[in-house]
Amino acid sequence: MTTNSDIHTAFRIIDANANRCQEGLRVVEDFARFSLNDKHLATHYKGLRHETASLLASFPPLSLAGARHTPGDVGTQIDAPDEYLRPSALGVAIASQKRAEQAMRCIEEYTKTVAPAAAPRVEQLRYRLYTLGKAVEVTATSRERLGQKRLYAIIGGAASLQAFEQRARQLVEAQIDLIQLRDKHLGDRHMVERARCLREITFGTNTSFIMNDRPDIAAIVKADGVHVGQEELSVADAREILGPDRLIGVSTHSIEQARQAVLDGADYIGCGPTFHSSTKQFSEFPGLGFLQAVTEEISLPAFAIGGINLDNLQAVLATGFRRVALSGSITSASDPRTTIAALKDQLRDFTVSPPAAPHQERW
Repeated sequence: MTTNSDIHTAFRIIDANANRCQEGLRVVEDFARFSLNDKHLATHYKGLRHETASLLASFPPLSLAGARHTPGDVGTQIDAPDEYLRPSALGVAIASQKRAEQAMRCIEEYTKTVAPAAAPRVEQLRYRLYTLGKAVEVTATSRERLGQKRLYAIIGGAASLQAFEQRARQLVEAQIDLIQLRDKHLGDRHMVERARCLREITFGTNTSFIMNDRPDIAAIVKADGVHVGQEELSVADAREILGPDRLIGVSTHSIEQARQAVLDGADYIGCGPTFHSSTKQFSEFPGLGFLQAVTEEISLPAFAIGGINLDNLQAVLATGFRRVALSGSITSASDPRTTIAALKDQLRDFTVSPPAAPHQERW
């Protein structure tokens, strides 16, 4: 049987954790906004913060404030040894995220004693918070991991292993940043053969090797990651096969898909098709407008893809994109080294830093 003392205690705990949770949410929101310059994630945190406030406002008037007794809270005198140590802005955000998660769980559990009908709503807010926390951390670490990697080549398996090896070596020697092996016609044995060859060529270099569609083959040959489309395995399934340390990229064709890829925990996204391509056929082209939309709200590393070449690269860069993936314009070039150097010259004139955060009143 719940006593008046139990009710008072529950509201006191809920009140303390409500403050802790909303403070933590605001700290991470500001990290997403001012450090990542990520409108998508900052907006999600702002929405979650307001929904939490709305939920708390549904409790009886003065039930929370009336239970508050800060001078008598023994916890105000308890400090952890590392409480005032944070290694970086990301470290601040992660600590605040964990604090908000723990506080949300406390709110959920004690709400069951005073307002059971509200507990499922708190539970759903908590799950959303977990998703957002993962997205923020992955976005921050992926930006660091991919750093100055701006040029991404997509190659097929070629007519023979020898021809494939020759082309792959040309690209690595030209210092391409990433190579993706994508071939829809090779059988599994030949695909693994090509993948092992590419892993050997790229190992110990600054060129990352990404396997298209096949996390199983990526795991076998120890590729740096895998790239999946909208119809292939999910990010979670690919992560189950490859583990937490490999890169997982996702193809996106709309701003909605790009937003979802961020929440799913992708390390980077491919955005397109931008122009007509000689290597892949599409019925619709989201084009430069899609790239502009991604630039305006998403800071996760994003590569523009689809028919991009030296002639139209400036139009892509004008949208704010600083990373591109190419296939035909590189693989069909008589001298890939010269083509890659020319592409890098154009990319070098721009910085990878994201745009400045919008003014506060716009958020």
